[in-house]
Order: sequence, then structure tokens, then C-alpha cells
Amino acid sequence: MRLFDLNGRVACITGGNGGIGLAMGRGMAEAGASVMVAGRNAEKNAAAVEALQALGAEADSVVVDVREPESCKAMIARTVERFGRLDILVNNAGTAVRKPPQDYTLEEWHLVLETNLTSAFVCSQAAYPEFKKVGGGKIINIGSMYSLFGAAVSSPYASSKGGLVQLTKSLASAWAKDNIQANAVLPGWIDTELTRRARADMPDMHERVLSRSPTGRWGEADDHCGIAVFLASAASDFVTGTAIPVDGGYSIYI
Repeated sequence: MRLFDLNGRVACITGGNGGIGLAMGRGMAEAGASVMVAGRNAEKNAAAVEALQALGAEADSVVVDVREPESCKAMIARTVERFGRLDILVNNAGTAVRKPPQDYTLEEWHLVLETNLTSAFVCSQAAYPEFKKVGGGKIINIGSMYSLFGAAVSSPYASSKGGLVQLTKSLASAWAKDNIQANAVLPGWIDTELTRRARADMPDMHERVLSRSPTGRWGEADDHCGIAVFLASAASDFVTGTAIPVDGGYSIYI
């Protein structure tokens, strides 16, 4: 369908070299977008680019440290230099430190907040003038179930993801006049490197997640391909400021 056609569009995805970020890149690539993979690990970046190119997509990569504002700005500049424009920004890079609240150091708090929340603000700021040049744009922020629920051993992570939803609403409100839509995706319990580490730390997590999930399974990264295409395309031009769970129904259970 033409509404979902991304031919001629350019996407930049932080944390795009694996997991949910790479899956979203695959979805957009298959819909015709060119994709800039942004991540810290040059080797993983190159492998992700190769995978996207195997789908017939135009793809490239840039090394970025999202905790450094100048690195974020350089990422956006490199995307425009390489592809000539920017239409879609996916703020996906994230990290977590699991501890009870009383045990965190301030350095650990800043690490998580700067990686998950501040970087999304800085990248969006850098993308804004590029969106205006092409007449509009799409911002997709990757939140979490912890945008909705408390987290006994992940208070900085939950705070950052809750803040990301509020940032999404603020950007949507401020930039609607510029034809820029900002939306958040809230992944449920997805089988990624991050959640595998969590399961190693909390052996009962696997069964607790399955018992609450109507679908009876953990999500997979590729479960985010469709929502990525929808939020990146003209199909979502009247959708902005939302936070959409992709969780197999986990969040509807009490």
C-alpha cells in the first residue's frame, strides 16, 4: 500500500546494530527506506549494514556515543551527508543498571538517564532543522513497560523511560506545526541481550512473564517491524504524542 511506502525516505536509528533497533531497520528497509545504523560498536554496525543491504536496502553506519551531544549532532550530520536528507529518527539506544534504589551511585543514575533520555532529546534537537528542510519528519522513541509500571531494581531505567514518554508528548505538541510526528513504542518483555541479562539475575522472571502474557510467549525483536513502518510512514500522519505498547497484551492484565 502506498500509505506504508518508505521509498525515498531516510531513517537514522540509534542502537540500530542489534535487537529492536535492527529489527525496526529491517522493517523500514523492506518498505523502501534507506537506513543509517548508529551504534558504538563499529563491527556490529558493519554486520547490521550487511544484513540490511542483503534485503536490497541502501544502508550505512556511523559510530556514535549517545552520551556525548557532539557525537549525536555528528551522527545526524553524517546521515544527511550520506543520504541527502533525514525523514525518520528512531531513539532506541538504551542501557540499564539493576539495583535497589538505595544502592545506586549518582554516576550510575546519570549513566542511565543520559543514555536513555537525554540522548533522545539531543538527537531530536539535531534532527529538527533537517526535518524542516524536507517538510516534516517522524520521531520514534523506544520506551518500555517500565514507562507504565514501577521497577523495584531499575529505578533510573524506569525514570528514564517514563520521562521519554513525556518528552514524546512535548515534542509532538511543539512540532506539530512543522508536520513532525513524535510517538513512543513501549516494548513488552522482548527476547534481547538486555532482557537475557535480567533473566540471569532473576531466575523466576521467565515464568512470571509467561503467566501474565495473554499470548503466552516472550516477544521477539521482529515483532517491532510493523509498528516501525506504521510510525515512519504516511499511514501515521495524524498519529502523534502516543505511547503504543507492543507487549502481547502484558499491560492489560492486573
